[in-house]
Amino acid sequence: MSDALDRIDRKILKHLQQDGRLSNADLAGLVNVSPATCHRRTQRLFEDGYIKGVHAQIDPERVDRSALVIVGVVLDRSTPQSFAEFEAVIRKADFILDCHLVAGDFDYFLKIRARDMADFNKLHGEKLIALPGVRQTRTFFVMKEVTDNAPLPF
Repeated sequence: MSDALDRIDRKILKHLQQDGRLSNADLAGLVNVSPATCHRRTQRLFEDGYIKGVHAQIDPERVDRSALVIVGVVLDRSTPQSFAEFEAVIRKADFILDCHLVAGDFDYFLKIRARDMADFNKLHGEKLIALPGVRQTRTFFVMKEVTDNAPLPF
């Protein structure tokens, strides 16, 4: 972690990570600084890239996306060009939540939400295997989400 962060900055980050809806006044009270100081520090944390964004965490079941699927992908070639082509398409694919280049038996792991197994099967047949350079996929249906997007320890 950067030396530019002091104890107050770290407290601001920890509290915002737990509850991004905190008002500036409430956050200032939690970290024991004035609202003006808190606002200035929070703005700097955004500007310096420590805080990448603030968003709502949507309940997948409430929007009919309760099936969580992890897909391991192996590309037919391991070249910078094939990786770049795959990643360019992935960035535009609205059905992929996360994509990670990994070391090991797979090239990428994808995180996907679907309504159910039938919905994923359709998505797999129409979109997933049509991604550029895909040689093989292995699908893992998540049985239980033990923890998801846990706060970063620092």
